[in-house]
Amino acid sequence: MSKRGGSEQALALAKGKKIKAAEEVLKQVKALAAQLKSNNEVEKSLAQLNLPYNCREVIDKDTDAVLSEIEAAIYGVAASVLEGEGFSFDIPSRAKGNQMYVPELDRIVLRDSVSKRPFANTATCRKAAITSRILGLVHELVGKRIHVTKRDLFYTDVKLFEDQGQSDAILDDLACMLGCTRSSLNVVASEKGVVVGRLSFREDGDFIDCQRMGVGGKAIPPNIDKVSDISSDAAFILLVEKDAAFMRLAEDRFYNTYPCIILTAKGQPDVATRLFLKRLKSTLKIPVLALVDSDPYGLKILSVYMKGSMNMSYDSSNLTTPDIKWLGVRPSDLDRFDIPQQCRLPMTEEDIKTGRRLLEEDFIRSNPDWVRELELMLASRVKAEIQALSSFGFQYLTQVYLPLKLQEGDWI
Repeated sequence: MSKRGGSEQALALAKGKKIKAAEEVLKQVKALAAQLKSNNEVEKSLAQLNLPYNCREVIDKDTDAVLSEIEAAIYGVAASVLEGEGFSFDIPSRAKGNQMYVPELDRIVLRDSVSKRPFANTATCRKAAITSRILGLVHELVGKRIHVTKRDLFYTDVKLFEDQGQSDAILDDLACMLGCTRSSLNVVASEKGVVVGRLSFREDGDFIDCQRMGVGGKAIPPNIDKVSDISSDAAFILLVEKDAAFMRLAEDRFYNTYPCIILTAKGQPDVATRLFLKRLKSTLKIPVLALVDSDPYGLKILSVYMKGSMNMSYDSSNLTTPDIKWLGVRPSDLDRFDIPQQCRLPMTEEDIKTGRRLLEEDFIRSNPDWVRELELMLASRVKAEIQALSSFGFQYLTQVYLPLKLQEGDWI
């Protein structure tokens, strides 16, 4: 079997459609890339929109600026105590009611609303103590110019924090309060995402060639600030939901036949992968095509990359990658590619509830094609994983499904 062509059986399963030469397959992708590069429209900012309410956004800040913000926050607390108003922090509220989808920006933002976190209150005294402790730890990290993971931060005071989820949430509160990105606080998440394909860059001065990283790929650096000299001859970026599909694409060297960069966060998107994806698209100006499961969670994961997450809406300007195209696996693909019934899984009640909630979201309703696909999924009450394509052969994904989708420009 040739690396490009695939077996006669696989081609027969392509529903009588012949897969053309790689150059022809990529014709529509290259047209999309040309359109992106010719688009000189500057991305709008919140300040330009004159919204009827104030929003809070953060920016990258250097060491001196972060130290100044932390010290100003502590001086503010000291002044409050001296004035007889007690020990208290003013913390931006990240409650769901403050999360807003702004159609002009096509992303979720955080309304500017502040709540008190007093120490002399039984409901908030523990949170106030954790806030003070993490402020001190971050001040030490930034002052020493060193980076730690969120897990390292948690283990500095397990007795106080009790659970990493609590220290993580307070860390986000502090980034929002100080007006800086979480990476500016020198606390990063552990490596999770991986990348492989037609990409090279320098990481803290070391040259990285992602075509020479084997099947496992190169771990996406947790500190994106150390990435420089990004270079690529890829026609597109393929964003993959799951590690299993990533491995198939990497092992088949899909990027050699169809020049691309393949990237995955292995499920729920982490901050480093989201930052890295945005950096790649803004630097290379090539399309991003997404391959996710045909279920509500696949669409939810895609929407986090594109529109942002509720949890980190304060940093959506840095973390969102607009205009990602949904390549597959879409609900309409199940019949179009004759996915066997035994590979179509019944949706659970929780799946259906999640799907219906998604249909109510403004960022979903803003895309009629997404709405149609989601409605089709809910009407059929079936879902399917990317791996369902393996029922036609282990390499059907790389030799038939993806080439056909690219050839026909079948994305939304």
